[in-house]
Amino acid sequence: MTQVNERVAPRRVFGLAVPALGVLAAEPLYVLVDTAVVGHLGALPLAGLALGGVVLSQVSTQLTFLAYGTTSRAARLHGAGRRADAVGEGVQATWLALVVGLVLLGAGQLLAEPVARALAGDAEIAAQAVSWLRIALFGTPFILVTLAGNGWMRGVQEVGRPLRYVLAGNGISAVLCPVLVYPVGWGLEGSAVANVVAQAISASLFLVALARERVPLRPRPAVVRAQLGLGRDLVLRSLAFQACFLSAAAVAARASTEAVGAHQVVLQLWFFLALVLDSLAIAAQSLVGAALGAGTREQARGVAGQITWYGLVFGSALGVVFAAVAGVLPKVFTSDPGVLAQVPNAWWFFVALQPIAGVVFALDGVLLGAGDAAYLRTTTLLAAAVGFLPMVWLSLAFGWGLAGIWTGLSLFMLARLVAVVLRWRAGAWAVTGAPASST
Repeated sequence: MTQVNERVAPRRVFGLAVPALGVLAAEPLYVLVDTAVVGHLGALPLAGLALGGVVLSQVSTQLTFLAYGTTSRAARLHGAGRRADAVGEGVQATWLALVVGLVLLGAGQLLAEPVARALAGDAEIAAQAVSWLRIALFGTPFILVTLAGNGWMRGVQEVGRPLRYVLAGNGISAVLCPVLVYPVGWGLEGSAVANVVAQAISASLFLVALARERVPLRPRPAVVRAQLGLGRDLVLRSLAFQACFLSAAAVAARASTEAVGAHQVVLQLWFFLALVLDSLAIAAQSLVGAALGAGTREQARGVAGQITWYGLVFGSALGVVFAAVAGVLPKVFTSDPGVLAQVPNAWWFFVALQPIAGVVFALDGVLLGAGDAAYLRTTTLLAAAVGFLPMVWLSLAFGWGLAGIWTGLSLFMLARLVAVVLRWRAGAWAVTGAPASST
């Protein structure tokens, strides 16, 4: 009899996780380079990048179902031995990405200024954010196509090509960014142009790869509707993240220019390490989805426990490393003494949360791979409503600054930890089967 909680070889997990780490880390690593380049222009451009970057990042955050939902559906089909159908999920997700991306580009041009003014509470910071955002928004369709491309390739457990495609775009742009900002003299706008170049290169490579798969490329509304069913829950979940991080940026901006600059530095490191840890979640999605698609429930449960343990170990290790570099690393991103003085108010929360984040992100991947998006939607919305958001706005009312904001993030993560551990232990997520044909 097959044993419950059947594990897979560690090299199989890391064979998926390590290339996925490269893909996930490439974008935030590029943003960190961008932050370091712009940070030496001064506190005001850095504050503009902080607000503009948060707004743009919400586009991809809000539409992560193009990657995560596609991975979940494609992995089940791949596990059932239906590769053409799995790639077909990528075709439909790419059509959806192009349409939504163009709509968001147009809407973003109209709304950039009022949104920036509402968030900043300061005309100078808002002006800097708008000048960056209006250019960077042209990368929106490319960002979404790249999400869809990563989704179907992860689903079929092909992680080498996405790594090459993303590194090609971001590598070229990481070299281009400081050139455009300083020698060319475009300043903050130069970083936005480099951002668009990165997204355009990566998206073009994913489109070519999809065309070479020799599967039908026409839109299939029935498949798109099925993807949107899963996407609805992931979008609502993303709204919770969006409300939290936009609120945090707005409150930090109202505290001081130095506070929002420090928040930008620590928050970008948070996003970077979140995606580092999320590489294990990508492996979990692919392996859990494939196991459930193949009908091997015991292996799905085994992978879940295995990757949760890995997440705890890696999160703890990252916490130790970033505690050790607390006095050195922030100076890489800014030389402004006011910003550096504010960094410790967020830094130690960031460090202490890493082990918790390791477990939460690993189990997010397990539940997403199982298609358990409705549970993640509901618990994330509740965690935001009772943890993060109240503390953020109380920080504004009582002047608690960055310490109050990051206390809110801590409460949010603790609530999510309880929710995903309870679901994992109950086992109701491990339902076998694969979607209907997409080709």
